[in-house]
Amino acid sequence: MSGVFLRTQTRSRTPSADTFVLTLWTNDPELARRADAAHVDRIGVDLERNGKAERQEGRGTWISPHCEEDLDVVGAALSHAELFARVNPMHPGSACEVERALARGARVLMLPMVESAEQARGFVEIVDGSATVVALVEPREGVARLPEIVAVDGVDEVHLGINDLALSMGVRNRWLALDGDLAIVAGRVVRAAGKRFGLGAVGRPGDRGLPVPVELVYAECARAGATAALLARSFFRDGLNGDLETAIARLRRELAACTKLDEAELAAAHRRLLRCAATAPSF
Repeated sequence: MSGVFLRTQTRSRTPSADTFVLTLWTNDPELARRADAAHVDRIGVDLERNGKAERQEGRGTWISPHCEEDLDVVGAALSHAELFARVNPMHPGSACEVERALARGARVLMLPMVESAEQARGFVEIVDGSATVVALVEPREGVARLPEIVAVDGVDEVHLGINDLALSMGVRNRWLALDGDLAIVAGRVVRAAGKRFGLGAVGRPGDRGLPVPVELVYAECARAGATAALLARSFFRDGLNGDLETAIARLRRELAACTKLDEAELAAAHRRLLRCAATAPSF
């Protein structure tokens, strides 16, 4: 990264091992400011474009309109949260893309569609210690190679992305990708390597308008040993009942409560999740 100006960001904080790390994607500086005040850990943009429209064609899934310049306006709104960016999967321009994100202040970088240790290692070499590296493992091939991926020095965290995982498995919605013990096994592998494990996205507490109840998703995070998740777009779907700080505080309480459930209770919640998933719409 020689010759690149890296903006000092002393206000960032590294989440402790027992913190459930919440990440928000937004290019709205006012929402970023509110989320920062509500103690969301990471706030930033989703820059992934390459191959996504073709991969998810006909699925009605969201493709981000964010751009690199949005890092400037979002970063200026933050006082506590770490500035975050999801970049494109590894490609010939990855080094330049990472360089630009770092120069705009990003301190956490997520690499999507990781399916091999070689990809993870190449990304780590590009970042060169300038940011926290989160490997977003989405293809089923990546899940099968998790032991090799987590062994890469410099991969700080691994996040299991269930949207593209479902696509690669050929199941009709994201929650069906969690059938069986896939998430449990993935979580064990990641945690055994001493790294944080993230799983999917979490919705707003008390939201009754989703095909899979939010409390079952929280329980699935606990069942898999996940201590990180994205804030789902549905979190802001129809406005917020009360302020964002109250909603985030309640979310953290409910996530923590799920870690107190015993194995039988978590297994029962998992079965309920799959029953709901079986009748949920496709993607």
